[in-house]
Amino acid sequence: MSSTKNFSDAEQRTNDPSAHEQRADAEKAIGRNPHPDFSKVEASRPEFDHGKAFTFTKTPMPGWKPGSGGNDGGESLEKKHVEIDPYEEGRPAVFNYKLMISAIVPRPIGFLGTRSKDGSTTNLAPFSYTQVVNHDPPIFTVGFAGGIDNAKDSLRNLLDTRECTINMISEHFIEAANMTSINAPYGVSEWALSGLHPAPCTTVSCSRVQESIFAIEGKLMETREFESRATPGKKTGVLAIIEGTRFWAREDAVNQERNIVDPAILKPVARLGGITYGRVTEGFELPRPDFKEMEGKGGIEGLVVGKAEGQ
Repeated sequence: MSSTKNFSDAEQRTNDPSAHEQRADAEKAIGRNPHPDFSKVEASRPEFDHGKAFTFTKTPMPGWKPGSGGNDGGESLEKKHVEIDPYEEGRPAVFNYKLMISAIVPRPIGFLGTRSKDGSTTNLAPFSYTQVVNHDPPIFTVGFAGGIDNAKDSLRNLLDTRECTINMISEHFIEAANMTSINAPYGVSEWALSGLHPAPCTTVSCSRVQESIFAIEGKLMETREFESRATPGKKTGVLAIIEGTRFWAREDAVNQERNIVDPAILKPVARLGGITYGRVTEGFELPRPDFKEMEGKGGIEGLVVGKAEGQ
């Protein structure tokens, strides 16, 4: 944990009112939305298919054999790659951001609920730098843009209370969840702007989202702050490691053993690049191979070799 004094969002506005304006300017500079008139673009697209159910399909190549490589007939081997140095002279850091969020997909969205230490304010915001990294104990990571000195409400509340909720986002409230990413003035409730409903928790004081099919109560374990390579001294991000202390699953989505959530009911929404989101409507199953079993079947003769040069 950093020993730096933690200022509230209101104190930051008083001491450095330009910081919040800089955030808004930075969002414009990123150029996440490529459409000058998005409403016109959306009007030209097909309607959202609410009736599309989750279905299982075969794998891309059911007859795939060990050692066969890709299932595209070698087409990908004919394509060339370009090398990209993230620290190339003159390359803006925002280029790396746009590249990574468009290539490292799909990403789960951590919809964080937090509360200020005195309980006077709450915050609800989505974060696509979110992942589960361990199950015993249940451990989650969330990445926040900017440093601790200039932390926005969610990170500030998390640092002060060491508590949060992580709510999974589904199709039936994606517009409301997106509304919480608005750059609203300090003190404006994202709950009211989104129309979402808070639900009580057991081990943390902040609320979970009632509409969320799966939610986690979490407690902060530790944080790590990152410094810019391009601009030494500038803090560019914070990693939060969070332990899950309670799970909440909607009854119709979880099985009797309470260990599997049905994707057909969860209907998760994933983050892609720019302002693009993805839905999960198809899946296929691939059993994990067993070495001894495959040896017995005789399917890997000639493939059990040591590491070769260049691998």
